[in-house]
Amino acid sequence: MCRWLAYSGTPILLEELLYKPANSLIDQSRHSRMGVETTNGDGFGIGWYPDERRGPHGPGEPAVFRGVGPAWSDRNLHELAHCVRSPLFVAHIRASTGTAVQQTNCHPFRHGIRLWQHNGAVNGFPELKRDLMLAVDASLFPSIEGSTDSEVMFHLALTFGLEDDAPGAIERMIGFIEATADRHGVPDVLQMTVAVADGDRLWAFRYSTERHSRSLFFSSSVHALRALHPDNPVLQEVSEETRIIVSEPLGDLPGAWNPVPESSYGTVQDGKDSLHTLHPRLP
Repeated sequence: MCRWLAYSGTPILLEELLYKPANSLIDQSRHSRMGVETTNGDGFGIGWYPDERRGPHGPGEPAVFRGVGPAWSDRNLHELAHCVRSPLFVAHIRASTGTAVQQTNCHPFRHGIRLWQHNGAVNGFPELKRDLMLAVDASLFPSIEGSTDSEVMFHLALTFGLEDDAPGAIERMIGFIEATADRHGVPDVLQMTVAVADGDRLWAFRYSTERHSRSLFFSSSVHALRALHPDNPVLQEVSEETRIIVSEPLGDLPGAWNPVPESSYGTVQDGKDSLHTLHPRLP
């Protein structure tokens, strides 16, 4: 399994979340408190939307940096995080569930303006892989570069309409995978927390077939946190639009973190964020 975070709000340096918090993502790569594995050292990746790429018609294509070594020892990641500032970014540290440690298997995955990262697994993936991959739209099939279940899930979601309706596409992706598993007699097929971004919005999904999903948390509103912690300087610097979603909390600030409910998804966007129940369905 893996650990990940996603950020949307006031532009900040990536190091503010990757390195500086007490339980930062880099710290979690060595000492995860809530993951299946304590160590997540099978590669890493970050994807971000540079302000300078934003044009009159949208955010522009995100940048992606991925490496196959442990995040905690990668000097290039440290240098990049110290220099890059972004209003929307995702980051992922990987613990392989069996596929090779290589760049094409590291998250996040990118298609056009969309980023995707996943924690979890498709159980019985070697048995289901052929049926799942044959369902990917022919125009998207050449884009699959690696060998992970996560990348196949991404391309299935794209096939089922991710670019137009992210929640609906995820619900159809889940329904299709579970129906395929039923035909093959594979129980409890899907375990997932997923982040999807398009440069303007961020979606986070928590779901598993067995209804016992991996951990996922979202930060409280900045307004509420300021009321709870009026002397915290960081909370005075970010806008009330700022939101963080994480596999596990980055620190112990009381009132800062809320668990994402089972079988649900949240949308982070300009204005009011929202939380909804997830309803898997067939495509």
